[in-house]
Amino acid sequence: MLDSFKLRPGIRWFGLAATMFATVAGAEQVNLYSARHYDVDQKIYDAFTEQTGIEVRVLEGSSDQLVQRIQREGIASPADVLITVDAGRLWRAEQAGVLQPVESEVLDQRIPEHLRHPQGLWFGFSQRMRLIYIDPENVDPEKVRTYEDLARPELEGKICIRSSNNIYNQSLVASMVEVHGVEGAEAWAEGLVDNLARQPQGGDTDQIRGVAAGECDVAVANHYYYLRLANSEDPDDRAVAEDVQVIFPNQDGRGVHVNIGGAGMVDNAPNRENAVRFLEYLSSDSAQELFARANYEYPVTEDVQRHEALAEWGDVKLDELGIDALGRNNPEAVRVADRAGWR
Repeated sequence: MLDSFKLRPGIRWFGLAATMFATVAGAEQVNLYSARHYDVDQKIYDAFTEQTGIEVRVLEGSSDQLVQRIQREGIASPADVLITVDAGRLWRAEQAGVLQPVESEVLDQRIPEHLRHPQGLWFGFSQRMRLIYIDPENVDPEKVRTYEDLARPELEGKICIRSSNNIYNQSLVASMVEVHGVEGAEAWAEGLVDNLARQPQGGDTDQIRGVAAGECDVAVANHYYYLRLANSEDPDDRAVAEDVQVIFPNQDGRGVHVNIGGAGMVDNAPNRENAVRFLEYLSSDSAQELFARANYEYPVTEDVQRHEALAEWGDVKLDELGIDALGRNNPEAVRVADRAGWR
């Protein structure tokens, strides 16, 4: 539905998709279809325009909506760049055939190899960790040092986690498939399901709240949901964060499971050179700091300062598994979760 999409202020709606980004004669522009919804993104766009003279025009919607829209628009699509979150969603865009390879020495140098598509179909521009949260009064931290520990029989009836329909959990399972194989991942998922304190429900924040409320003793959620609570102006939110202990899994092994926010150039991009320039700009120090800080995420370039909330956590070992594996293994991950009874 058209009203599912949001246009940035100052952009007129022209009715037809192919003309909504109508170009002013002689004007340089790049058209973004974005599933990110952070106010700070406008600062990135403004800085890019100031530096290059290229106007940034944005259409916002959910990732699936945007991909479907690009498919419907076909060769007439005005979209130059698709921005979304999670390797699973980038994989879906890849499978839908809406992305094209980008060759860029800048991106190859700035973006670590494991955080970009092998053929340059997409690039990661921020990193997000999937962490474990416990009630330290009821659970020994030594019992949940790894993701594998979530299947321990001692945790029976203690775990809160959202549905396996959630793309974040699908990517976590996909990583287990890559590390342990299908049978190993399925055995782990079965153990996890056996340990659920309640039927999966709600979002990531609800899982953390569940631990604080005593509904469960262990939860799984992305790190920025916790940091939003910990840095909230609402004292009740901060109290929730204070009631749980953060666990950084697999620090003695492969490291914390990582996913990305990323972007790629659309297959029929009408402004290809501008699209590449925009993607390269997202890898710059100034854009990286803004791109990551908007949601307490880790930048993908080592020399960019982290948000102070992340700096307080010190050095955390992050898994360097090739992110493309999370998408490639997504169909198998869904089947694994289904067979394990994870709804």
